[in-house]
Amino acid sequence: MSELYKTYVTETMDSEGRIQSVSFHLPENFNFAYDVVDVIAKKTPDKRGLVYQSIDGKVTEFTFGQLNTISSQMAAKFLKDGIKKGSKVMLIMKRRFEYWFATLALHKIGAVSIPTSHMVTGEDLLDRFERAEVDAVVCVCNEEICSHLEWAKQRYSRNLNCYIAGGVREGYKDLWTESLQEEPIQERMPTSVSDHMLYYFTSGTSGEPKAVIHDYSYPAAHIVTAKYWHGVQNGGLHFTVADTGWAKSAWGKIYGQWFCECAVMVYDYDQFYANEILGILQDLKVTSFCAPPTIYKYLVRQNLKEYDLSSLTQATTAGEPMPTQVAQDFFNETGLVVRDGFGQTETTLLTAFYIGEQPREGSIGRMSPIYPMMLVDEDNQPVKQGESGEIVVKRLENGETPVGIFIGYLGEEERYQEVWEGGFYHTNDRGYMDEEGHLYFVGRNDDVIKSSGYRIGPSEVEDVLMKHEAVFECAVTAYPSVSRGSLVKASIILNKGYTVGKELQRELQDFVMKNTASYKVPRKIVFVEELPRTATGKISRKKIREADEKNVTIHGSGMRCTAQGLPQRSEGIP
Repeated sequence: MSELYKTYVTETMDSEGRIQSVSFHLPENFNFAYDVVDVIAKKTPDKRGLVYQSIDGKVTEFTFGQLNTISSQMAAKFLKDGIKKGSKVMLIMKRRFEYWFATLALHKIGAVSIPTSHMVTGEDLLDRFERAEVDAVVCVCNEEICSHLEWAKQRYSRNLNCYIAGGVREGYKDLWTESLQEEPIQERMPTSVSDHMLYYFTSGTSGEPKAVIHDYSYPAAHIVTAKYWHGVQNGGLHFTVADTGWAKSAWGKIYGQWFCECAVMVYDYDQFYANEILGILQDLKVTSFCAPPTIYKYLVRQNLKEYDLSSLTQATTAGEPMPTQVAQDFFNETGLVVRDGFGQTETTLLTAFYIGEQPREGSIGRMSPIYPMMLVDEDNQPVKQGESGEIVVKRLENGETPVGIFIGYLGEEERYQEVWEGGFYHTNDRGYMDEEGHLYFVGRNDDVIKSSGYRIGPSEVEDVLMKHEAVFECAVTAYPSVSRGSLVKASIILNKGYTVGKELQRELQDFVMKNTASYKVPRKIVFVEELPRTATGKISRKKIREADEKNVTIHGSGMRCTAQGLPQRSEGIP
């Protein structure tokens, strides 16, 4: 039997077997839960679908047959409690295995899933409840998270069904235990491919968080993500390090992987440790791996030769630019090339180095084979090769939105129309392209530094600094200047053993001068123990700029990185 994903896509490859184009043919009633997971379950019920390592290290495997049956039981439970097609259900589940069953159950009944970060506050939750008109919440059993939820529930204008996962708490229904007592739904419930399937609230890196709407066609676009970027194997085990509350989880922990009949690895943790990840890669024989650059930075500080990573065949990264030196160190130790990818909550994978392609230093890859993309200037006109422009996605010739691109911002139609100005989806990200079609990321429109008439992409300077042995992590931003408009500023976390001082500042400036244009040299360098981060763990250049504008000192939040290097066991990364 041909691979399942081929039922829904037509691919075109070049003479060397590299993906060139993809077209979709989804039926009007396409539903990922029924048409992918249940189909696999019927064909191979005992095939491994999900591997879960709990916080205490216990490993549990679930088959596609179990995913089918238990998600149908959970769908019955939801229906019994009044959750139906169009109901809005928020999932605050960190990395609990119940998330995968709940997601499938909600898809089956046509309810809208709202994956949400566990880092939100009570005020955040109340705002999202009201904006999305949430009917129910499934929450991991955690005192802090539940306290925020209960604060918001008391102030919410609607009734709210509350379910718990991974424990027992008064006022919550035990979703797993109670679902297992139900009879599975037997008939397919009607849904349309154009129905709302999930909402993602963005991390709010530029303005207030937006609620991004995706429909039932969204999972299909991740076939390219999994098959041609992650390089997943039918029967393999794919491991993406991501929390379920963010879109990266949809990229790497459910849709594309199961389309390709590859099992998903889930690592549950309160604090991340590099040696634990390496142990999983070794002991569970992971075949493909994806993680943000920050994770790789910690992995390469371990002795990778101590681990048997022979099962691992593919390594990828996304979230922020991958430092060249970190990628080189990983390759030197494992023989695996780390291939970059880039996209947004509003999209699926927009650019990447796909299977069979050799990464170029500083590039984020080729434009997606499923999206009509280009670089444009402020007047929506194409820029010349080598010139910086905004990365945009065009509507299809028939005026429709490409599969995988969001269909709206909840309650913000005017904002949605603004980002589609001129018939292009404006990503607000800038880049330039070389003669072979490789895209180089310059930065967010807001992050680009304008100094003495030059436009400087922060990632260009960061990549040079990361090659210096003293630099563990850094962020480059614009610093206000009366004479130049802005100065290039570098905020740097040092590796262990290096001393803060003017001598090191000059050494770093000289290093940048030797490796790039003189106008990109940081005129201001500060050494810090932490860098501010968004709720998703990305470095927030915006917070640094805002602090400089206010002339105050701020401290980092989120994932903690110290100048002393890898944290000890007692001070892991949340």
